Parts: sequence; structure tokens; C-alpha cells
Amino acid sequence: MMTNSNTVEIINDKRIEQLFNEYYLVLTAYANKFLKDLEESREVVQDVFVKLYDRKERIKIHTSVKSHLYQSVKNACLNIIKQNQNRSLHHENILYLNDAASYEIDDIFEQTELEYQLYKAIGELPDQCQRIFRMNRIEGLDNQEIADYLQISKRTVETQISKALKSLRLKLSPTLLHLMILWLIYNSK
Repeated sequence: MMTNSNTVEIINDKRIEQLFNEYYLVLTAYANKFLKDLEESREVVQDVFVKLYDRKERIKIHTSVKSHLYQSVKNACLNIIKQNQNRSLHHENILYLNDAASYEIDDIFEQTELEYQLYKAIGELPDQCQRIFRMNRIEGLDNQEIADYLQISKRTVETQISKALKSLRLKLSPTLLHLMILWLIYNSK
């Protein structure tokens, strides 16, 4: 427990269990205010505690643990909202491109096939390149956030994204390449 503002909270297994028992329900309700989905809110709170557990040896909490947990849940919820918006925008872009390019897609199956080909090409990238590309273009994280999370340099992140784009340009047909470029432009805003 913290006694004053200069104290650093020590996190161990027992303390994490105490925090979980004390804050799980209220944090779930807090997350649900953002997400409006109880199951997803539960998952967010569980993930926050899992990350706390995974980082317990290196984490130093200079504020109250309660504040730290609330901020972590809020950030996780905002990331999910951002990811959902990116996914929604991605689907809107595909529909727009289908109309704009006068594709005669009368069936959702054909749209799904286009998405499948794009994701398949992304899935064929080398592991680290693929992970960084997905974090940036699909999850919406910026280069510095990825670098911090993976504990690599920002320049490495930039290089991997560049390699991914080059590889995708070579693998995708011109039609899918145009689709991907527009999708990336809209998702990078």
C-alpha cells in the first residue's frame, strides 16, 4: 500500500490477487461505460491484470494503484475503440472501392475474398515484419508505441513497415494493391 506520494508500490502475486478481488467488478463496470459490451469489458479488465502480473518485477507505480488500474483500463478501452473504428473504416473502404472501381460484386462472398487475399498476403510476411505491420495498420498503433511495446528502436519499426509494404506491392495484383493503398491511407489518418 502507498503511504505518501513518494512511495513506490511493490507488486507481487499476493498483491495482484488482492487488487483483482477488490477492483475487478468496479473496473469491469468502468470499462463497460466505454465499450458498451460486458463480455469485452471483462476481457479488458482481465488483460490489464494479466499485463500487471507479467510486468510485476519491472513495474513501478508512483501514483496510487487504483489510479494506475483505472488509467490502464481506460487506455485499453480506447485502444479497442480505435481498433473497431479502423476495422469499420476498412470495411467501408472496401465497399467504396468496389463501387468506385465499378466491380460487379453482388455478393458479400466476393468482398470477403478480396479481404482474404489481402490478409493472406500480410500473413505471408516474416513474423516480426507481420507483427509490426499488423500493430501499425490494423491495430492503429503509432511507430513509437510499437517500439516501446516490443522494446525495439523506432527506426526498426519504420524499416519493418517499409519492408512489409514493399513485399505486399510485389505479391498483390494491381487491383488489390490499389485497394490496399487506399485502405492504408484512410487507416493512417
